[in-house]
Amino acid sequence: MLEGILIGLQTAFSIQNLLMVIGGCLIGTFIGMLPGLGPMSIIAIMIPVAISLGDPSAALILLAGVYYGAIFGGSTSSILLNAPGVAGTVATSFDGYPMARDGKAGKALTIAAIASFCGGSIGAILLMIFAPMLSSVALLFHSAEYFALMVVGLSAIAAFAGTGQVAKAIMMTLLGLIMATVGEGALFNMPRFTMGLMDLQSGFAFITLAMAMFALPEALYLVMDPNRSKSGQSGDIKDLRITKAEAKSIAPVIGRQSLQGFFIGVLPGAGATIASFLGYAVERNIAPEKEKQEFGKGSIKGLAAPETANNAACTGSFVPLLTLGIPGSGTTAILLGALIALNVTPGPRLMVDDPQIFWAVIISMYIGNLVLLILNLPLIPYIAKILAVPRNFLIPFILFFTLMGAYIGQNNATELLLLVGFGICATILRFADYPLAPLLIGFILGGMLEDNFSRSMQLYDGISFIWERPMTLGLLIIACLLVILPSYRARRARARAEGVADGD
Repeated sequence: MLEGILIGLQTAFSIQNLLMVIGGCLIGTFIGMLPGLGPMSIIAIMIPVAISLGDPSAALILLAGVYYGAIFGGSTSSILLNAPGVAGTVATSFDGYPMARDGKAGKALTIAAIASFCGGSIGAILLMIFAPMLSSVALLFHSAEYFALMVVGLSAIAAFAGTGQVAKAIMMTLLGLIMATVGEGALFNMPRFTMGLMDLQSGFAFITLAMAMFALPEALYLVMDPNRSKSGQSGDIKDLRITKAEAKSIAPVIGRQSLQGFFIGVLPGAGATIASFLGYAVERNIAPEKEKQEFGKGSIKGLAAPETANNAACTGSFVPLLTLGIPGSGTTAILLGALIALNVTPGPRLMVDDPQIFWAVIISMYIGNLVLLILNLPLIPYIAKILAVPRNFLIPFILFFTLMGAYIGQNNATELLLLVGFGICATILRFADYPLAPLLIGFILGGMLEDNFSRSMQLYDGISFIWERPMTLGLLIIACLLVILPSYRARRARARAEGVADGD
């Protein structure tokens, strides 16, 4: 291992590879800031460039830099415009955008940058130490375990609901699950609920739904409420520094979510999206009652948790890719294709046959996170000035990137009609005080839930896999506890409050 690290350091610190890291991070950060242009799109575009380099180490370092640079930069549009263009940064907007509305855009971007750096760096160190060992753990997860993991993700929806809104959150989650069934099913390649429209055969696109749930209603709100665009905004971006008390508050969150996010990222099929949602849910559920009320209204813990978790998960997703040759997400599937095109076979032999590639990629991840921090922190005052743009310019800006993001995602004009329709519905639901995040969570997890459940049913000829596989049963018990415990704690708090009132 020590010999491999030394080889990796030598390879990663060559002039060419350092330039690849810096270039990949710059491209990724810029693309991540644009709603609708996620890491998958830009990596697919960059593959010919990477292959033309001829050096597999340099190519993979460039593409990896673009990947975690896009996740790092994706928080910017979520925080400033409430327009998460990447699934992994949806949870960032829950508290990041309210902070920006309160005039704390600079502080929100600083916390996001530091949390992203810590999550990615700790993830890189864990990858270096545990990669060989974790590859065998990842093999223990089959369809049944992934199904249970999705249920755990869905059971945490109470964390995304405000006080007294759990029933509404459950309804929105069910609506999201229903929307995930549109298109071809997992068991049969037959279109479902498409109403005869060919454009719906592959289902609704995530980017269209994300833009419709968050960005478009925000633009409509700005039109309907002129005062909304003025609150907390000024030409001077102040309050960039984090106080000692705030640093002390988010330090345990960053530590916990770096570990949790990394281990979720290790599991093929899990990835940054589930890591960020679970990170947010866990931190809200374990927070004291007073701090719990701040989640969704500008909590620094609610911002640090998903940002740390999604960056740690990005690093963790390289474990199954490099050690098993199994892509953990759509993005790593594209990276796998790039590796094969470069005549590199990822798997258990990669560490032995090509140690310079394996270790150089891991070392470059740490360098890349450092580069991202150095690049982003000085730019925060300038990036945050987006909020100082007058309303009559900001609204067309949001609408342009929203429409462009939806169109580029599928290259289909029908997406624009769906975007407008869903956007109007989302605005009405926001007026009715329905939380929109659970709908998106249900939609994102619904497809994976159905695929893994169908596969498990076929393998075990029924639902016997629930009790025949101890890990599946354990995860489902955890899911039940996530549903029961918040209700129990709320009931106890209510009973305690009534007791105090009676005592008075």
